[in-house]
Amino acid sequence: MTETADHHFDATGLMCPEPVMMLHGKVREMAGGETLEVVATDPSTQRDIPKFCQFLGHELILSEERDGKYVFRIRKKPD
Repeated sequence: MTETADHHFDATGLMCPEPVMMLHGKVREMAGGETLEVVATDPSTQRDIPKFCQFLGHELILSEERDGKYVFRIRKKPD
């Protein structure tokens, strides 16, 4: 994937509910339309981050497993 994210959040080592709680704050600081790449190690993020996006109206652009980590790319909904 050639597109690079505007922001990065390393949630490796954090366990539920910390990744999503901290993600909420990160997204709040972003402008509408900006993207955030999240790297996590907690398997529950595979369920929680898509639900977070769906509930708040953000676009989940990418969700994949890479080298034992879970990588997500989120586009914040327009302001």
